[in-house]
Amino acid sequence: MATSMLLSSSVSPKLIFSTPKLNRTVKTINSYPNQPFLKSTQLLPTNCSTKSRRVYVLKENDTTVSKNVLVGEDSASFELGKQKIKSWIYFGGVLGVVLFILDIVWLDNSTGFGKVFIDSVSGVSDSPEVVMFLLTLIFAIVHSGLASLRDPGEKLIGERAFRVLFAGTSLPLAVSTIVYFINHRYDGVQLWQLQSVPWLHHLLWVTNFISFFFLYPSTFNLLEVAAVDKPKMHLWESGIMRITRHPQLVGQVMWCIAHTIWIGNSVAVAASAGLIGHHLFGAWNGDRRLKIRYGEAFDIVKSRTSVIPFAAILDGRQKLPKDYYKEFIRLPYLAITGLTVGAYFAHPLMQAASFRLHW
Repeated sequence: MATSMLLSSSVSPKLIFSTPKLNRTVKTINSYPNQPFLKSTQLLPTNCSTKSRRVYVLKENDTTVSKNVLVGEDSASFELGKQKIKSWIYFGGVLGVVLFILDIVWLDNSTGFGKVFIDSVSGVSDSPEVVMFLLTLIFAIVHSGLASLRDPGEKLIGERAFRVLFAGTSLPLAVSTIVYFINHRYDGVQLWQLQSVPWLHHLLWVTNFISFFFLYPSTFNLLEVAAVDKPKMHLWESGIMRITRHPQLVGQVMWCIAHTIWIGNSVAVAASAGLIGHHLFGAWNGDRRLKIRYGEAFDIVKSRTSVIPFAAILDGRQKLPKDYYKEFIRLPYLAITGLTVGAYFAHPLMQAASFRLHW
């Protein structure tokens, strides 16, 4: 890394309504390892209310849920045979339109509002540390605020329209924050200088590489991200979620630590403090929203996962399948590998594009 790296039985089943306490055993409709995941239509319809959720059970008096059954969804699942060519053509068109609008409305200094926004925030203080922290804070408030309004927002305007609103507001702010960081990453006070340590570059590169496998577990379905498919709030339970229930938090901490050690100045510290603080809040807020949406099913997932990586595995709450590695041999993870390596080698192009904006 020359400079920095840029920044989802034999007993007949009885159908009951779920209750707030974990007082039922979920029926092994598709038990591991043959078909390990219960279909959402069989267990928890995505958009149903708490009172109308249905859970399949085996016995009335059981107090545990079988550890061989996942009540959540299979993360990074991608079946090529189920893909529609027209959906991906539509995705390409949507992406092109979004990038074109972003350039005209926000990035282009002659027509966009990006430079005006950066200049306004920069006018608050001459300190690049303060400006960096404020940009991160503004993005965090808007991003998490809209996420918290997702349920009522989707009821009001629909899932796709709300996703467009969410992305259309968050994306420009995220780009501005990233561009400012790239252009000002060597400003501020130099606190330490470790770039001459022979082995450090390789250690931090590996740390950054691994961090991206944590950062993007909930954005595997790009068709949902672009609202080509109807966006859903997913309750993931496989893959990276077995290691940590909040992989994006873990990945962001890894990214921030690696970049702060490498750059070693006050601007990097300010950016990392803002990003880690935002993701800590996001972890709490994400659990809260999943509890509201999924109720008892989330309680089950929470009981056998952890925020701290590997904690649930070490204390026995999470039992890894013998073929756990297969949950990572999937196209989305291969795509992340390629994009992460490509982003590393494309650093000069990213820096040139950022400098062009003069932020």
